[in-house]
Amino acid sequence: MKKIIIHSIPVVTSFIWLALTKSTFNPISLKGSDFLNFYFILIFGFYASIFALKFFEEAISKTTFYYLISIFVLGIIKLIRGLYLGKPIGYLLMILILEIAVFIIIISFQFNQKLK
Repeated sequence: MKKIIIHSIPVVTSFIWLALTKSTFNPISLKGSDFLNFYFILIFGFYASIFALKFFEEAISKTTFYYLISIFVLGIIKLIRGLYLGKPIGYLLMILILEIAVFIIIISFQFNQKLK
């Protein structure tokens, strides 16, 4: 339960920012830099929550991976929408590639912890 609360804080924070600045709860309807600002708040807050769990020596659970996958799927949906509309997607593509790399690092770290 503690992990769900810790991981929910960045999600709630990013949606509060979205509601206060853009008057919407739909991040997919945002354009360009507005979506990237929302996505950065979401990603950096979530990775901060992962590091907070590591600081408190908590194990990374399936809940963490579900949050990672849902954040990644949000980026993929926005990427597909950008491709469909013919918009530039370079920054989002770079962020998604970095997110895959971090996901692989977290999985390998988790695998190394299980071996010990």
